[in-house]
Amino acid sequence: MSTSQSHPYHLVEPSPWPIIGAFGGLLSTFGLVLYMHPSTLGGGLEPAIEALGLWTILPGIVVVMMTMMGWWREVILEATVQGHHNMVVRIGLRYGMGLFIASEVMFFAAFFWAFFDASLYPKEATGFMWPPLGIEVFDPLDVPLLNTLILLTSGFTVTWAHHDVRANKMQHAVFMLAISVALGVSFTALQAWEYGEATFGFTEGIYSSVFYVATGFHGFHVIVGTIFLAVCMVRTSKGHFKPDHHFGLEAAAWYWHFVDVVWLFLYTFVYWWGG
Repeated sequence: MSTSQSHPYHLVEPSPWPIIGAFGGLLSTFGLVLYMHPSTLGGGLEPAIEALGLWTILPGIVVVMMTMMGWWREVILEATVQGHHNMVVRIGLRYGMGLFIASEVMFFAAFFWAFFDASLYPKEATGFMWPPLGIEVFDPLDVPLLNTLILLTSGFTVTWAHHDVRANKMQHAVFMLAISVALGVSFTALQAWEYGEATFGFTEGIYSSVFYVATGFHGFHVIVGTIFLAVCMVRTSKGHFKPDHHFGLEAAAWYWHFVDVVWLFLYTFVYWWGG
């Protein structure tokens, strides 16, 4: 029988990573439920689960991280070693990344919906005012403004790195990506410091819940995006990207600009207008 391929599409080999990743997501969710509701498995285990704290989500996070490293390694091999990512495949990858970012937009739309519902129509639970009485909000001209400048600068450096790759200036692209990664780490560090200075906790009403969920999930996306850019930096230094073949970097840039835009909405509405 002929083994020649009569179509331009890449039919991937069977992989264990989808089922392993799904299991990791299940473990992470179960661990998070245990953290938030220690009595889920019965009162007898509640003290032990409370003592574990956030460690309950560690097994799931480990499995998810293993999945990310293993699966992405396979994709990189398919692109750089096996040469499966031709033009048709790259178009499909672009559509896939675009749809993924669209799903992320709807993900954050739910948080903003909750925020505007509570802030535009304050109810009895918030004392019919926003922010609720007793909430000491953050100064939008302090750390939030600094973080805004950091993310906007990082968006500029990522775009510069992309243009460098297209111009075959790989060494300078690595330098710009290193700056972008450093800015991403700085943003995360400042966000963590800001949380440490907060005068309200996660469970202290609708304002604090919406604030921590919206900014916290954005912070998680910044961490993921920083790792994404760090991987691209290493790949650029190893010569994986070509001026006409660098979708991995394009996808990272798209994701990072999405993170930038979400933060501008958070800064404008949650920190500035909402405060």
